[in-house]
Amino acid sequence: MATDHGAHGHQHHQPHTSEDEHRLAAKVLTVSDGVIAGTREDRSGEALGETLAAAGYEVVERRVVADGIDTVSEALAEMSTGFEGLIVSTGGTGFTERDLTPEGTRAVIEREAPGLAEAMRLVNPLGRLSRGVAGIIGRTIVLNTPGSTKGCVECFEAVADVLPHALALLAGERLH
Repeated sequence: MATDHGAHGHQHHQPHTSEDEHRLAAKVLTVSDGVIAGTREDRSGEALGETLAAAGYEVVERRVVADGIDTVSEALAEMSTGFEGLIVSTGGTGFTERDLTPEGTRAVIEREAPGLAEAMRLVNPLGRLSRGVAGIIGRTIVLNTPGSTKGCVECFEAVADVLPHALALLAGERLH
C-alpha cells in the first residue's frame, strides 16, 4: 500500500477537501501490550488497514497503544477529535484481565450502536467470546474488533455494507 508523502516527504494527514469528499476516511487503533513491547507484530492492524482500503476507505492514521482503559479512551478521544469517519480498534475485547478495550471505548462514546456489535459477534462462533462494543463519538463510528487477524477482518466485513449509510447520516445527510 503506497502512502502519499507529498512534495516535502511528510505523510499527508489533512482533512478532506472537496475533491475527495466521496472517499470515506478510517483510522485503525491496535490495542496490544505485545506490539508496544516489540514482542509481536501488528498483523491485525495491517490486515484491517488493507481491508479498509480495499473497501474504499482512505486509512488516514494507524496507531498502537498498550492494553488498558485509559490508553484506549485517550487514544479514541484524540483520534476522533475533528474527525468524520470510522475508527476500528483491534485487540483487547476478550476475557483476560488486560482485555479492557470495551471499557475504554465506553468511557468516550456518546451513544452505543449495539446492532453493529451484535452483527460482528454473529459472524463466527468465537464471536460469542468478544466483548467488543460499537458506538458514536460526534461524527465518528467506533468499532471494537478482536485482536486476531481473521477475527478483526471478519467483524469489519460483517458490518461494512451499512457503514457508508451510517456515516452519511452522522455527517448530516438525510437519506430517507
